[in-house]
Amino acid sequence: MGVKPIFIFTLLAFAVAAKAQQAAPVNDTTLKGSTIEIIQSYKPEVKQAPKPVWVPQLPPADSTHPVFTYDVPQQTLYYTYTSQPLRPLALTGDSSRGPFQNYIKAGAGNFSTLFLDAGIGGISGQNYETAIHLHHISQQGDIQYQQSALSGIEAEGVLQQKNTEWHALAEGERNQYNYYGYNHDLYNYPSDSVKQIYTTARVCVDMKNKDDSVNSMSYHPAINGSLYNARFNTYETTFGLVAPVTFKLDTNLYLPLAISGVFTNYNTTGISATNNIVALTGGLDLRQGEGFGGHALVSLALGKGGSFNILPDLLGVYTLPGSRLALGLGWQATLCQNTYEQLTNENPYLDPVYSPQQTRKDEVFGNMLLGMGNHLSFSGKVSWWDYNGLPTFLNDAGDQRQFYIEYINAQAISLQAAFRYKVANIWSVGATGDFYNYYGNTSAKVYVWGEPDMKIKGDFSVVPLPKLTITAYLAWLSGIWEKDANQNPVKLDAVTDLGGNAEYQIISRLSAFVQLDNLLNEKYQRWLGYQSYGLNIYGGLRLKF
Repeated sequence: MGVKPIFIFTLLAFAVAAKAQQAAPVNDTTLKGSTIEIIQSYKPEVKQAPKPVWVPQLPPADSTHPVFTYDVPQQTLYYTYTSQPLRPLALTGDSSRGPFQNYIKAGAGNFSTLFLDAGIGGISGQNYETAIHLHHISQQGDIQYQQSALSGIEAEGVLQQKNTEWHALAEGERNQYNYYGYNHDLYNYPSDSVKQIYTTARVCVDMKNKDDSVNSMSYHPAINGSLYNARFNTYETTFGLVAPVTFKLDTNLYLPLAISGVFTNYNTTGISATNNIVALTGGLDLRQGEGFGGHALVSLALGKGGSFNILPDLLGVYTLPGSRLALGLGWQATLCQNTYEQLTNENPYLDPVYSPQQTRKDEVFGNMLLGMGNHLSFSGKVSWWDYNGLPTFLNDAGDQRQFYIEYINAQAISLQAAFRYKVANIWSVGATGDFYNYYGNTSAKVYVWGEPDMKIKGDFSVVPLPKLTITAYLAWLSGIWEKDANQNPVKLDAVTDLGGNAEYQIISRLSAFVQLDNLLNEKYQRWLGYQSYGLNIYGGLRLKF
């Protein structure tokens, strides 16, 4: 019984298999009812991105031509940290900044010093912002009539629109001096006859289109007007305009064009003189981050009395690829107005009666900018100057309390150098030096009256504590020549001015400061007969709100 069922089951299995072979085509390789699994050993890997090679480089050389005016700033590669003009007291900039938009700073000190400085920056909106600055300082020295006072207010605002930006500036200033640089044993003048007060009122408006890097054309027109008034029936009015347009020809190639004009009228007792310049400027501007860049511009200027001037402005820059070294060569010519305002800003003891004269200066230069590491930078510049009518200052032959202008022709070789080392906002030290050698057509020495042939400025700042900021400065001038009462050349002693500032934050809104000027108590003379105040110390408080 056990064999027979097994035999029957085997015959049935072979029958089913034979029938399946007969139903399938001869070339059919399909495996019905089968599943094929392919198993492979796989190790996941993430492809490494190429590591960038960071090479420190200079930022793209900005060879954009500045606003075209009658007195175009020098197109140079180097940068300097310039000192403020040496006044009866040198004032250093304020280095403390807080998170508050407004502040008022007031103090007092020896020489009857009264000091006020205030700023308002909280008036702003979504598409506009404003800033107002007020300041005052007054002092009185030991010499009769040795006193000065400077007060001013500046207000500016910016309005942002969809495609344009508007900017406006209004300022007023009152600057008081006394003519005290005479022999007080020989002359006795009433106070009203030696007092000089300069007042300035100025308004400027300009606008520019946005996205200059994208648009094929950019523009930045501006107009300004000012009234400069002085005692003894002296005033000067100025109106200026400039309309620069820049066309983008290629990624790095631009075509700048501009028309500009400045119109000045000077008036004093019995004298009225115009002093105008109109200029048309154009050329090519190559903006290149590495390799060669620069610009080639020329201005056609019509000046005082119908004089015609061709003023080149050429600059070639080479930035060494993969380095922080940039070299440049250039030639720039400038037509100077020598207005009453410009000259008295340099020497406030100028006689109100003077003859306005336009002068020209040409500079051929080579310069260098070098960065080393993350903290150190150097710059240098060597120039040859040609002055056609350089204004110089000489004392009057009488009591010598006022100065007059003498225009001279001269040449000069100059060397300018600067360095700076800075570690974040912890500390910084820097220095600049300007050295001039003036000579005439026969290579003989030329006296450039009142102008130093050596200027050195150093500055230092440190934050030893989170709430304490300390700054210091040193200014040194030498090689200043003038004429004495007998009209003989005399060389003034070198000017040495050492000072500093410290400010400590008591609380977030309140800090205390102290300012020290002329720490060496030098009675130097920047202008012959006008002795400095000496050691001056004043201090006070600053409130932020």
